[in-house]
Amino acid sequence: MKKLIFLLAVGLTNFSFGFYASKKDYIETWKEEAINQMNLYQIPASITLAQAVLESQYGNSKLSTEANNHFGIKCHKWTGETFIQDDDRKNECFRKYSNAKESFKDHSEFLKYRSRYAQLFELKMTDYKAWAKGLKKCGYATNPKYAHLLIDIIEKYQLYKYDYPSKVEKVSVHSIANNTENKTIKASTFIAPKPNKHDVKIKPNGVHYVVAKKGDTFYKIAKEFELGMWQLYKYNDYGKQKDVLVPGDIVYLQPKKSKPGKHHDKTVVLKENSSLRKLSQEYAVKLSTLLKKNNLEMPDETLATGTKIILK
Repeated sequence: MKKLIFLLAVGLTNFSFGFYASKKDYIETWKEEAINQMNLYQIPASITLAQAVLESQYGNSKLSTEANNHFGIKCHKWTGETFIQDDDRKNECFRKYSNAKESFKDHSEFLKYRSRYAQLFELKMTDYKAWAKGLKKCGYATNPKYAHLLIDIIEKYQLYKYDYPSKVEKVSVHSIANNTENKTIKASTFIAPKPNKHDVKIKPNGVHYVVAKKGDTFYKIAKEFELGMWQLYKYNDYGKQKDVLVPGDIVYLQPKKSKPGKHHDKTVVLKENSSLRKLSQEYAVKLSTLLKKNNLEMPDETLATGTKIILK
């Protein structure tokens, strides 16, 4: 009986190895590797993670558990071990790796050193939507909804917060297996991993922001996220005289939008005194849009409790 219990325990241990209870569990396991790949190959960590989640069924697909292939990369002149399974056609050839980390590295090199994906590296690493759409356009996957699926994963799990590097150095990368023409690759950018001081959050309408801490200024936040001061002033509807921030202030890292998001009502009744400037920051709606919709001219005019404001 003891021997049977021992064998069952071993079997359960072996079964659970390589399997993930949830997408969050998978992301937590592989986020550091995705950041490392971003540092070396300039591919957004959010894109790498989203593709891995989608392609590998967050580490639980047959291809990922038996072949350590987390990105669904097919053989394409591959000289290593292979794995055969049905995909778009029967008995298709996929790459097989000795461990999952090799799969992450090969995915980066697969994109970096193939001319069909060259246009992706002209995009900003913080523009995950453009990368997702670019991957679909370049033919990475046949699913017509591929880009939208990646974007949904990135936004649901806030993977974009891993896409803000801070330090840049230069290293040289030379010919590798995926460099089929065996040419020397020009120096590429290496971004040293360094965690940001602020967590990047997202409003319902998709606008990214951070919350100011004690001692924050626009200058410090602009430097942290490699943005120009003028960008933060513009995105937050402030003149250049505004630099000291109060803890709790919302600071947008991209332009606000003309609507607050589909889940918000068209109007809001103020529960306390406010101003259009404050509402603009609260709902991530452009100040100029609120002024126009409400026929007002003074963004800092005090609006009394009970005032009805049009948001969209």
